[in-house]
This record gives sequence, structure tokens and C-alpha cells, in this order.
Amino acid sequence: MKFFTLSKDIGIDLGTSNTLLYMKGKGIILCEPSVIAVNTKSQKVLSVGLEAKNMIGRTSEDIAAVRPLKDGVIANFDLSLQMLKKFFEKATGRKSFKNSNIVVCHPSGITEVEERAINEAVVQGGARKVMLIEEPVAAALGAGLPVDEPTGSMIVDIGGGTTEVATISLGGIVTCKTLRFGGNELDDTIINYVKKEFNILIGEITAENTKIKLGSACAEENAEERNMLITGKDLVTGLPRSITVTERGIREALKEPIASIIEAIRATIEQTPPELSADIMDKGIVLSGGGALLRGLDKLIYNQIHIPVNIAENPLECAVLGAGKCLEIIDMVETD
Repeated sequence: MKFFTLSKDIGIDLGTSNTLLYMKGKGIILCEPSVIAVNTKSQKVLSVGLEAKNMIGRTSEDIAAVRPLKDGVIANFDLSLQMLKKFFEKATGRKSFKNSNIVVCHPSGITEVEERAINEAVVQGGARKVMLIEEPVAAALGAGLPVDEPTGSMIVDIGGGTTEVATISLGGIVTCKTLRFGGNELDDTIINYVKKEFNILIGEITAENTKIKLGSACAEENAEERNMLITGKDLVTGLPRSITVTERGIREALKEPIASIIEAIRATIEQTPPELSADIMDKGIVLSGGGALLRGLDKLIYNQIHIPVNIAENPLECAVLGAGKCLEIIDMVETD
């Protein structure tokens, strides 16, 4: 009798907001917030992922719940490595990447130093072979775009810390624009709006929930405007106070960062060669990443750019699915 074991080769989307792991032969095995909680005195890891995220803004002085990645790159090397190891152990039952092939997505605009930090974190985890792939290419692969063909495809990947707009053809990026902000910037914008408009300070969890429930890029025809009750700290009295925020108010607050994303799309198209521009006009722009789920964003882009816009089938999973596809060819690719 033969016994078959699943491959331990892993594709990783190491994002500012969420980390996703894909196992060859099994699919996506983990999707957790990129947050780690540590005891600041002993440096002991207390929790990672959703459990750690729920601690943000609610910890004592001895506990820090932090995001070790910023703008899509490693801001704290040691904590990023510990978080990744804990995720790997949680998903596979193994404490290291030993003998595993690992594919990691990264923003296309990072420096060589930032790229080396990502590579080093995975190598120190014990990986046998590491392959890095640019996030727009991975997202396009995961979205099912014909990346390897001599035809133009445009992907707009809006993650937590970065937004990447790229024209891709023959397996590579032809033109690309990277913004060092994404969904987290929208949360910060909501925090600043509530502070300015109501003199109330809210936390990032409340801001994110507000974005999910009320966030929109443009008004929907004949749709009733939503509102919700949120609670924060009154900056005058220092006491808790509840207020009602409206969809219209949140939409107005988000106008500026959304305009920056649309401008990046326009600039990328302007730099794209004519033949590839014609392909994009024919096939449309594809949105991926968590930001693609912002209501009405596809309609607003179409109204301003006049090119069809489609939201990927699984926008949150596109990049890690693309990394998973690269596991099929990693043994044929030369890596550093």
C-alpha cells in the first residue's frame, strides 16, 4: 500500500492587514490579521492573528498588540518572523518551514533592502527554497488573467498598506504605479473625519467596521442612505460618547484617498503602450485586494476613466492564489 502526504510547499501573501497561506495540493489554509501580541517585558508572544487584533487598543502597559508590517513591507523583522512562524505552525502543525518551498508576494515598489528583509525572514524560518513574486503579477495570476500571453492586462490591487496599479504582459510588469497606502489609510481618514467633525476619538477597529458598513465611493441610485451609531472618547470631557455617522458623511471623507487611486490608474494607462491600452479597453480593468470591496468603487472608476471595470471573483485571495500557482514552477526557477 502506498501512502501519500500533502506537500508542505507554501504560498504566502504577507500583507499589512492580513496574512494568507496557500498549501500546494490543499488550497488556502489560513487567513488571519497580520497582528502579533507580545509581552513587552518578557518579549513572549501571547497571540497572533484575529485574537491579537481583538487586543488592539485594549491592552495593559505590559502588552503590545502591533502590526509588524507597514506599507506592505517588514517594519519589525523579529516580530514578523515570529508571527509568520506562529501562522505556519497554526496552519500546518510544524514549527518551521524546513524542507518547504516558499513563494512570497511583495509590493512591486519595494527597495532591495526591503526585498532582502522579506527573503531573510523566510530563510531564517528554515525554507528550502524561496521565490519572491511581485504582488500585481500574483494578483493577476490569481484573478485568472492571461499573464503569460502577449496581451495587455490591467490589475488594480488595493491592499491594506499599498495600492498597486499595473499593466502586465508576457509574464512581466510593463507599467506600474505603487501608492504606499491602501485600506488602512481609509480607516485613518475615517478616524480623522470623526475627530474633526464630532470632536471624538475612535479606535482603528471602530473605523474599520464603519468603513465596511458605511464606506462607499459613490451614491447608489434609489438606495436608502445608511447610518450607524459609534462610540468614542469625547476629546473635551474625556468621557465615552456615542454619535450617529452617515454613509454620505463617510463617502465625503473618503473622496481624497479614492481620488488618488483613480489618478494612479489614469497615470498608468497614460504610460501604457498603445497596443496594450487597446487590450485593456477591450478586456477592462480588474480590481483585487480588500479595497476592491468598497461599494461603488468599480462604478466610480468607470465613470471617470471610461474603461470597463470588473471586480475579481475572490479579491481578497487573488495574490495568495497566484503565489500558489507559482509553486508549480518554483523548482524550475533560479532563486537567490
